[in-house]
Amino acid sequence: MKKMTMTGARLLFACLVCTFAFALGGCKTDSETNLVLTTGLDEDEVFRIEEASCSQAEMQIYLANMQNQYEKIFGDGIWNTDLAGKKLESNIKDTALAKIAQIKVMTLLSDQYGVELTDHETELARQAADEYFGTLDKTEIETLGADKDILRKIYREYALADKVYHYIIRDITPEISDDEARTITVEHILFKTYSLDQNGERVPYSEAEKAEVRERAEKVLQKIRAGEDFEAMVSAYNEDNKSIYSFGLGDMEQGYEKAAFDLGTDEVSDIVETEYGYHIIKCLNTFNREETDANKRKIVEKRRREVFSREYDDFADSLMKNLNQPLVDKITIFRDPAIKTDQLMTIYEEHFSGVFE
Repeated sequence: MKKMTMTGARLLFACLVCTFAFALGGCKTDSETNLVLTTGLDEDEVFRIEEASCSQAEMQIYLANMQNQYEKIFGDGIWNTDLAGKKLESNIKDTALAKIAQIKVMTLLSDQYGVELTDHETELARQAADEYFGTLDKTEIETLGADKDILRKIYREYALADKVYHYIIRDITPEISDDEARTITVEHILFKTYSLDQNGERVPYSEAEKAEVRERAEKVLQKIRAGEDFEAMVSAYNEDNKSIYSFGLGDMEQGYEKAAFDLGTDEVSDIVETEYGYHIIKCLNTFNREETDANKRKIVEKRRREVFSREYDDFADSLMKNLNQPLVDKITIFRDPAIKTDQLMTIYEEHFSGVFE
């Protein structure tokens, strides 16, 4: 029900905003780094941004970790999924490329601000790299082309990118009022106006079918107005997989959100139409303190990302970016079940949690 919000799964400075559908040269985002096809790169060089280079081994290490994280959640059959006519395998390669490219740009940006890792931070990166290397077996080391030097470089650059992000947003601490961040809790009954095809895609009902659904929703609303128990109506008629939502301004479709925020505690809305169908909404709580405080933090982080993105985009647009497309085409997700590694970012977080806050 909530509008989809994109977040970088583990990129601490939140550069990635299209987890699955980030295509280089495709949709422009507030943190995209486009790579231009060119010649003159080394055989194992995936891309170069100015003097910052990504090797095939780096690409494979990131790709294997991202692949195995997705498979843990969705299963290995996910790679047969089409996204806008494109296999998900291609999209995850694009996402890995974008993630690495952004890290490389951030390392170049560090020179502009004079940001460097301290000896202690460099040592943390070394320790993290060595710990991660210890999780790899012989097959993974050979297949990925991983060694301690490559891994130490990955962790140093990631840490430097993380530090630069926190340097740029260090003074962004806006005051967010309770009213701006107010979060409410509602319960609703959804009457769907769509079905799903064999691919899981939504197929809207015809106007005649929608009219029948609307009539059913109106009859249920009449029962509620006449004193029928709302919980009983939820149990009998709700076609959503959940009924209770907590949200703030901007989280829901505009019509749904306005109707919900106009309600007092225990008040019930009229019929509200969204892309999902018809809703009857009951307000359970007009002000959720815990959720509101959490939303304040979310708003602050959003504003920090916006400030960072302006700095990042201006700098990234000025850089020369070269992509080795033939090599990219050769790199694929790993079909060998022995390639299980997925701890690259988990180990980073264990060593660097709170270091740059």
